[in-house]
This record gives sequence, C-alpha cells and structure tokens, in this order.
Amino acid sequence: MSQLTLSGPVLNAKLDHPLLCTEIGEPAALPIGERYPALHIEPLYDGTISAVLIAGKERQVVAAGAAAAAGTPVVLQPEGKLETMGTYRYDITFTAESLSTVFLTVYFTAAPQEMMSQLQPVFLGKEGKLVYVPDCFGNTIPDFSGTGYRGGGVRLPEVPVQVELEAPEGDAGALIQAAIDKVAAMPADGQGFRGTVLLKKGVYRIEGSISIRTGGIVLRGEGTDESGTVLLGTGDTRRTLVIIEGESGAVPVDNTETDIADLYVPVGARSFRVNSAYRFQVGDSVLIKRRGNEAFIQEISMDRILQRPTDPNSTKQWQPFDLLFDRVITEIDGNRITVDAPITCPIESRWGGGTIALYTDDGRIQNVGVENLRGRSEFDPTVTVEEEGTIHYVDENHAGNFITFHNVKNGWVRDFTAANFGFDVATVKSGSKWITIQDGANESMVSVVTGGRRSPFSANGQCCLFQRLTSREDRHAFVLGARVCGPNVFLHCSTSEWYNTIEPHQRWSVGGLFDNVGGSIAIQDRQYYGSGHGWSGAFYTAWNTSGELVVQKPPTAQNWSFGHVGAKGKEAFPPREQGAWISLGQHVEPQSLYLQQLKERLGEAAVEHIR
Repeated sequence: MSQLTLSGPVLNAKLDHPLLCTEIGEPAALPIGERYPALHIEPLYDGTISAVLIAGKERQVVAAGAAAAAGTPVVLQPEGKLETMGTYRYDITFTAESLSTVFLTVYFTAAPQEMMSQLQPVFLGKEGKLVYVPDCFGNTIPDFSGTGYRGGGVRLPEVPVQVELEAPEGDAGALIQAAIDKVAAMPADGQGFRGTVLLKKGVYRIEGSISIRTGGIVLRGEGTDESGTVLLGTGDTRRTLVIIEGESGAVPVDNTETDIADLYVPVGARSFRVNSAYRFQVGDSVLIKRRGNEAFIQEISMDRILQRPTDPNSTKQWQPFDLLFDRVITEIDGNRITVDAPITCPIESRWGGGTIALYTDDGRIQNVGVENLRGRSEFDPTVTVEEEGTIHYVDENHAGNFITFHNVKNGWVRDFTAANFGFDVATVKSGSKWITIQDGANESMVSVVTGGRRSPFSANGQCCLFQRLTSREDRHAFVLGARVCGPNVFLHCSTSEWYNTIEPHQRWSVGGLFDNVGGSIAIQDRQYYGSGHGWSGAFYTAWNTSGELVVQKPPTAQNWSFGHVGAKGKEAFPPREQGAWISLGQHVEPQSLYLQQLKERLGEAAVEHIR
C-alpha cells in the first residue's frame, strides 16, 4: 500500500503498515489481529513529541514529551494487536520553543477480515444506522443534514396574511412593492415574522422588479399554473423579477481572529483546536477561514491551466484564495471548539492553515419566503435560431431571472413554476445560508445557449437545500459557483432536454451532495472552460444518481459516487484520476443519504417536516 505523508511547515507524519491504504478519501482499515500501524514523525524544528493511541475509552501513551531533533525521524510502534472493531486514532502534540503548540490526529479502523472488502467511506450498518470509515487523516463523508431553513428538519412556516391584492390592469409592480413596504413597516412577532402579502389569482404584470429588503415578509400566491397567481415580467429589460436582499453578509469582528492549532482539520470535522478560545462563547457566529496559498495552487496545477485555443488571453491562472465557512459555536472545551456544521475542505498547515473569527451579520435579513405562484417572462418570439430542424427562442431582452436571495438567512421558495427566463429561476447568492428551495419546476428557458445562461437552480451560499425540483431546456440545471463552501444539497431533482451538465461549475467549490439527482452530472477539472474554471469541485458526493456521471479525483482531495445507475459520462479533459466509484450500476442503501442523516440527527419527525 502507498503511504501518504502529511507534509507541513512544522512536521511530517504518516502511518506505516503494509496492509493499510492511506489514500485521501479512502478508508484506512486493517483486519483485526494485525499489529498497530507504526507512526512516523519527522519534526522540522527541535522540540518534544507526545502521542497517545486511543481506542474507544482505552488510552495507550506511545510517547510522553520525547525529545525530537529537527530533521530526525521518530518511529513510534505501540505494543499489541488490533482486537476490537472500531476506529482508532493517534493524538499527536508537538511543542517547540519558537512555535505555538500544534496538534495532529491520524486515524485507522479495525474490522473482521471478512468485512474488509465491504468497508466503504460510509455504509448502512446492521443496526440500520450509517457507519463512517475515515481515511488516515480523518476525512469522512460530511453530515449534510444541517442544510435548509433553520438548519434542516424544520417545517416551513405558515405566516399569517397582512395584505391581500387583486391583479390590477396594467403594471402591478408598484402596487406589490407598496404592499411589501407596508408589511415591512409592521413590527415582527416573537418568531421574527411580520406577515404575508397574498396575491390573489390573476396575472400581475411587472415592468421592473419587486424587492424584499426587510425580514419577516412572505410573498404568496394562489396557484402555480396559468389559472393561479402569475408574476409576468413585461418589457425588454434584462433584470431579476423578485429580489430578496439584505444590505450585507457576514462581517468579521476586528481583533478576534485566532489561529487554528491543528495541523490538519479533516472534511466532516465539527471540532478543532485553536491557540486560544477565550474570545469565544457558545452561540457565537464565526467565520472559519481555510487558506489556499501559492503552494496549494501549484500542487493542484491551477497555475498551469491550459490556454483556450481560440482565445488564449481569456484563461486566468488561479491566485491564492480563502474559503470561509459560516458556522455557529455549539461547544467549547478548553481550546477545542465545536461548531454546528462540518468543515467540507481540509484546513492544512502546509497550505497556510486556518483561523476562526467572530462576525456580525446585522445587514442580513431572515424569515423571508416566496410561495405558491408562477413566474413567467415575456419575450420576442420572432428572435429564433434553428438547429437540426428545431426552432429555439433566443431573445435575451427580457426578464432573465426570477427569484434571487442575497445576504439572507432562513429563507425559502416553495411550490412554484417558472417559464421563459433565460438565466436563473431560484438562485442563492453569496452571503446567504439556511435557504430551502423546494417543489418547483422550470418549464422552459429563453436565451442564447451559451455560457452564463440557463442555470435555473444555483447555489452560491452555504447550508442550502434544493429538493424536489424539475427543469427543462437548461444548460446547468443544478449548479454551484466558485469557492462555494458546503454543505449544500440537491435532493430528488431531475432535468430533461438539457444542453450541459449538472455540476459544481468552477474554482474549487467544496462539499456538495447530489442525492437522487437525474440527468448528466460532472464533477471534474474544467481547465480553460469559462475564464479558467479548472477543478470545479472537491469533496463532492453523488448518491444514487441516474443518467450520466463524471467523477474525477482532484489532487489533495476526493470526490465520491455511491450507487450511480447509468453511464459514465464524457470527461472534458481526460485523462484525470478517477474519483471513488462505489456500487456503480446498482443503487445503495439507504435510498437517500441526506434523509438518513437527518433522521439519525433529529428523528423521523424531522424527515416528515420537510416532505
């Protein structure tokens, strides 16, 4: 077996056993009866090493403040053999005079010999619960169940009506906006709601846009077909029909940023150590920064993206960037902090490490929704192109977007249809979290079929749930943008008559789940596509998908496919290393990863709440 080494600015470490797989994203497992894997540590500074082997409640000290010289390898070999099934770990502490104390944990799992071939990163155990098997640095399939309105498992609210409107003759935009503004001036109740603006059945012609910029407001119609409530975008101006937007997103608090002390925080982790936790309290909102420095860009070859043959100057090589995970502290134990949702990209000291900082978000609005209505955009039907005998409508001088969220938390769109928009239907932009988009249909799209268009359902926020959605005539029906921090979920969604793939679209989006999604899906290196999209997604999971699927393995990362039924899709830039393909051609249990995780976290009632 190859021995993956964690290299960093403080020390290098690896597990060593001839039967142990130490590839990123692959279960690190050994049969019961084998000796413990040796732990190799090479400090890059003079210092002291402590290491403890932990197996359940049992602890074996492997090294206690042992002196270590820079550049001199230390090999630790615990006595005994693996006797009990389960996950083991080495907790390593390194101290040097010139450095803050740092920590590293490495993992391995013991299982009976007869189970070894069945071990997967996650599977349904005999007791009907999910079993997670980490890789050697602790990366696991994340818990996606904290996505959606109020962190998942919560029934969307029924907000009382405060204003009712009938469809007027002529433009209705000013009338609807006045009703929204009237409700915005009302006091919020104890749950943060002001009230609903109810649009009675009819066609509401809107020449401009309507906006919700105050929390606690719901826009509701009386049906999603042409006989119900129709918001009709009129005129020849490109715009968004319904804008839901706060003034700003998360704003870091000055002088609260603290370094993370772990050399490696794995995917799926909800806790980590910091140099000092005195600034933080349970309930604090925090931004967890994962740096990606120049060395990281070089490692994943995104400083060497191929030039587009037809326009070489359009390809931009990547520059260092940060991922910012928006989280809430749930527990503090000494300098160990636990947060409400998992990290979905490793925080690694060799790529610059990470930090945690307090933030405020007074500029966000929350408790806002749109429900039970139809959106449609007028267009010029004389602007067409013909391809293979089929006429396509390609006018772009009309309302191109239906509903957008920006700087919003705890919002939703439910029970809706859309027709003839050219760009987006329901989009969660940056600065947003805990958004649910559910029970909707994109019936048709009108635009040129090219980049930047026809992406009806897109996620650029965090902890968002898109479920039970259908789409037609799109390019990227269900898509995530650049450097989007998961978890985000697309559940029970499908598309037909598509022109391109469902996908993370560009530049290292992390931690998404396509769960029971049908269509053509691609998680891959996109190289010079766009302006240099490159590795579009890392640590993505495709679960019981159908249709076509591409899953590639980025350097330093992994992507997983469980139970795909259908063909392997055409890769954009082969050859690339394949991701983890598990049970190709046959669905796996449970039927839905997200719903199983939600049930295990909150109980069966939580699953019923979101159905």
